[in-house]
Amino acid sequence: MATGRVDLDGNPIKPITICMIGAGGFIGSHLCEKLMTETPHKVLAVDVYSDKIKHLLETSGSGSPPWADRIQFHRLNIRNDPRLEGLIKMADLTINLAAICTPADYNTRPLDTIYSNFIDALPVVKYCSENSKRLIHFSTCEVYGKTIGCFLPKDSPLRQDPDYFVLKEDASPCIFGPIEKQRWSYACAKQLIERLIYAESAENGLEFTIVRPFNWIGPRMDFIPGIDGPSEGVPRVLACFSNNLLRREPLKLVDGGQSQRTFVYIKDAIEAVLLMIENPDRANGHIFNVGNPNNEVTVRQLAEMMTQVYSKVSAEPPLDTPTIDISSKEFYGEGYDDSDKRIPDMTIINRQLGWNPKTSLWDLLESTLTYQHRTYAEAVKKAISKPVAS
Repeated sequence: MATGRVDLDGNPIKPITICMIGAGGFIGSHLCEKLMTETPHKVLAVDVYSDKIKHLLETSGSGSPPWADRIQFHRLNIRNDPRLEGLIKMADLTINLAAICTPADYNTRPLDTIYSNFIDALPVVKYCSENSKRLIHFSTCEVYGKTIGCFLPKDSPLRQDPDYFVLKEDASPCIFGPIEKQRWSYACAKQLIERLIYAESAENGLEFTIVRPFNWIGPRMDFIPGIDGPSEGVPRVLACFSNNLLRREPLKLVDGGQSQRTFVYIKDAIEAVLLMIENPDRANGHIFNVGNPNNEVTVRQLAEMMTQVYSKVSAEPPLDTPTIDISSKEFYGEGYDDSDKRIPDMTIINRQLGWNPKTSLWDLLESTLTYQHRTYAEAVKKAISKPVAS
């Protein structure tokens, strides 16, 4: 753990206590690691599961880790649990990472999606506001919805104008599809909780920072069906492709894989979050895009690159037919809709926190797929080799 830490303005950083809701997830586990190994801060880790942070909680044969007294795990579901307010009162800062954030769930579990991302977040905001506690709330790049450019004719040269597809926190409109496209249940719930947080600040003085992640990628992301996590369900795109690669199945490209995305390495993104934690004067009252506009690809290009990278890290040849096209209706069911191109503007986070991502798409894919292969390849092979009951 580093000593003599200072913030961006040269002021000494005082140790604080952080109530981290969703600490056992992908982002939470990496943030807990960062806080334990590089800072003096304490974490009240709140989640239903602790698998991804058990290495931080368990003592080894040689005794307790040096941070044993700085992290406590509290197993609870924040929905209607009376212990939540007490944990928020004990902390200086609350970070809310809890969410249902898998696109396949937006169609099949729209009520759970809305409750998780709006209703369940209401008491967190309320307790922070009433107890004068700072809040860092994790939202999503999905709040932007569709770009203006996607409504232009397909041959319009304006589609190439950044003003029509680069997304700015303080200027870009939030445009969703029609109500029957339940894919937007997640984005609408996330946008409404953002508006409520902003209103709590305006009317009651809540100190807040809102984070809009743009596809954070790395080890421990999402789940591998039937191996790590639920047997049923469809993970997000990169984990979905990882699962296909591990099973030596073609990667399914929804509607031809023409949607464009940017991807940022989890360790780069966590650096940005730490800057928000330790520089409240620069972060409070701001909404931050956290992504890497340099790592922009179509989903088809992503599949092709992942196929190459996985062949390198696994020493297995690519399939003769590495990808297949599938309709969104067949893959996700009725009610799916998508945004065409989602590129973050980085002006505000660069100005306020001096943060820029460092890791290229190839390097982050190599790191992630090396982890996926090392962690899951043997388990997948055993699962595939088991005889199927008749």
